[in-house]
Amino acid sequence: MLVLAAVATAFVVYGMIAAMLGTILPDLSKRFALTPSQNGTIASVQALGLILASLAVGPLLDNEGKKVGLILGLVLIAIALFGLPRTRGFRGVLLVLFLLGLGGGTVVTAANSLVSDVGQLHRGIALNLVNLFFGLGGLATPFISANLFSNNWIRLCHTVGVFALATLAIQGLTKMPGPTGSGNFVFADAGSVLGKPLLLLLGLFLFLYIGCEVGVWNWLPRHLIAQGVPESRALNILSLGFALGLLIGRIGVSPILFRVPAVTVTLGASAAMAITTFFMLRVRHPGAALVFVFLAGLSMAPVFPTTVAIVGDSFPRMTSTAIGFVVTCGWTGLAVSSRVIGAIAGNDPLRLKKALLVIPASSVLMVGLDLAIRNTLQ
Repeated sequence: MLVLAAVATAFVVYGMIAAMLGTILPDLSKRFALTPSQNGTIASVQALGLILASLAVGPLLDNEGKKVGLILGLVLIAIALFGLPRTRGFRGVLLVLFLLGLGGGTVVTAANSLVSDVGQLHRGIALNLVNLFFGLGGLATPFISANLFSNNWIRLCHTVGVFALATLAIQGLTKMPGPTGSGNFVFADAGSVLGKPLLLLLGLFLFLYIGCEVGVWNWLPRHLIAQGVPESRALNILSLGFALGLLIGRIGVSPILFRVPAVTVTLGASAAMAITTFFMLRVRHPGAALVFVFLAGLSMAPVFPTTVAIVGDSFPRMTSTAIGFVVTCGWTGLAVSSRVIGAIAGNDPLRLKKALLVIPASSVLMVGLDLAIRNTLQ
């Protein structure tokens, strides 16, 4: 129980940094005169850090245990958060966001792998319940920025950095399970795990999904501001709309997973994502935007943790390596989608409305992939 409480705090930190770029991007863009294309480059560089971390950390976790990954990731996050306010230009922002990505990728892979091990009898339920703390962190960052700090992004970075250090201390003091002997990384066996069609399909599924979810975190405030919504209102829509939808959705889906197969849950969620994200981009009134953004968060809520649970159930050997591979595919999707969205928007923030149609389009593709995953599991 203490382990899950410690992991929950790590999920809060990751949720806070997941919402960080979207929260501070409007102010960063003003400070350094950044275009939407440069915003896309920043998001892609952060995604590159996430990719490299989640790809490399899986074998480390299988051999050394998840506690090592949690501590390493939180150290990198704290360094990045205290370093970001000291940057002096676009290149400095790129470097710090890359470091933040490295830390975030390490934490999210370690945390999900640890919960997958501890809650293996009910992986889907355990992962959804613990991941709701991700939603709590995601809710906190834009809400605090808009309502307590008056969009003071420097103060926000320092505050989240202090919380990351406190969470680091908690991980250090908490006794956690060591590496499981049956799941240790063996290089010679890696090909048999990583080459399985099911893992490739699950990786492609998260490739599309992460591009959708983090696309909302990173781009929604800037899109709403371009539509004439005040910055504080836009951040509250991200917080009390999207993040709250994720949080509530992960609470609500847990009893459903007792009765409904995980792959059916992800199928329904993917279809709902396509509908809600399309209308989220069509409405102009802030009140209507809040409703559809909340419904989009509700739709997305079960996808990531339930997919990770499917990976854990399907790959009992080298579980962290398999999860790391799938999560890496997800961050690759973020890097690609960020570049695509930035390229379509170019130098005109008003074109973000068109560029963000990548999100509902990806959701439609997820429906087809989910059906292919279902066939492979049978």
